[in-house]
Amino acid sequence: MSVTAAKGFTAAGIAAGIKENGNPDLALVVNTGPRRAAAGVFTSNRVKAAPVVWSQQVLADGELTAVVLNSGGANACTGPQGFQDTHATAEKVAEVLSAAGAEVGAGEVAVASTGLIGLLLPMDKLLPGVAKAAAELSPHGGEKAAIAIKTTDTVHKTSVVTREGPGGGWTVGGMAKGAGMLAPGLATMLVVLTTDADVDSAGLDSALRAATRVTFDRVDSDGCMSTNDTVLLLASGSSGTTPGRDDFTAAVREVCDDLARQLIGDAEGASKDIRIEVVNAATEDDAVEVGRSIARNNLLKCAIHGEDPNWGRVLSAIGTTRAAFEPDELNVAINGVWVCKNGSVGEDRDLVDMRYREVTVTADLAAGTESAVIWANDLTADYVHENSAYSS
Repeated sequence: MSVTAAKGFTAAGIAAGIKENGNPDLALVVNTGPRRAAAGVFTSNRVKAAPVVWSQQVLADGELTAVVLNSGGANACTGPQGFQDTHATAEKVAEVLSAAGAEVGAGEVAVASTGLIGLLLPMDKLLPGVAKAAAELSPHGGEKAAIAIKTTDTVHKTSVVTREGPGGGWTVGGMAKGAGMLAPGLATMLVVLTTDADVDSAGLDSALRAATRVTFDRVDSDGCMSTNDTVLLLASGSSGTTPGRDDFTAAVREVCDDLARQLIGDAEGASKDIRIEVVNAATEDDAVEVGRSIARNNLLKCAIHGEDPNWGRVLSAIGTTRAAFEPDELNVAINGVWVCKNGSVGEDRDLVDMRYREVTVTADLAAGTESAVIWANDLTADYVHENSAYSS
């Protein structure tokens, strides 16, 4: 049930007419309480969409009652009018929820958008759509909400984790969209997470940042960072249970990790999912930097698409980083075969089986004890076609 798996949440997903094809394009998620704590992480792109700027502002007090999300338009690089439209959207959500007796202000509503950059949203369709979505809010509306935020996604993405404890059971649920521009800083595309655990905003913020740092922030499908990346975590407290900090963080991380893997698995045009593990690095930062460099090496991505274990392209990617290593001590394995040892030829490359969807690249820096995992995809003709023939 996605974002409505946790108690204390309703959701809806409808077609407001933002997309010309008539597909669902507007989602609404509402926290019915009793707690309305929230936290968020956003793109580190310096060019930020109006909804990102708005949502960062309204999260300053650590509380949210609702999140409204649209696909079919990013509302990014749209100037003062774009921000006014974001504000008007939040005002409309507050209006319709207050009319139903909830007493909500616009400052309690986060806004998220995804789609083409540089075009104003059709507010004559979006605002009536908000009223329509509010009328369809349901504890069973999570899946429809997840469908409504898709753009080039081929499938909607949801995840749920439930825990039992001495104080009773509690749940973390979530939905995500994203199939391109997956190279985030702190988040990836649009993600809404919900929990009925009784956790304050500081606890949510700590858990969310710890989880996204090693999940969404380590997805690097195509090296392109969005202007709209948003991950929100809302707590209703309706389970009445306050889990331990470590238990809660682990549950949030599990949901984020599942959603991040689904994002990679649905990446535009991809035929391979690449797990890049950097081991024996001097620092974790070194491991992440090397992993990202390998993930963004187009020559390597093409080789993996062609099922060619071209380990030289891995070494050349490592060599562009500032990480600590000695070139003649580097080791590289592809799908468990150490094709490069001590910076030179290793095991027979013909032993590497690359027929399957998942490919593992292991880079051993022989410089320390730290490690990191980055997920990426191969580079295909389908990716080029989708991003040249379609405005996404």
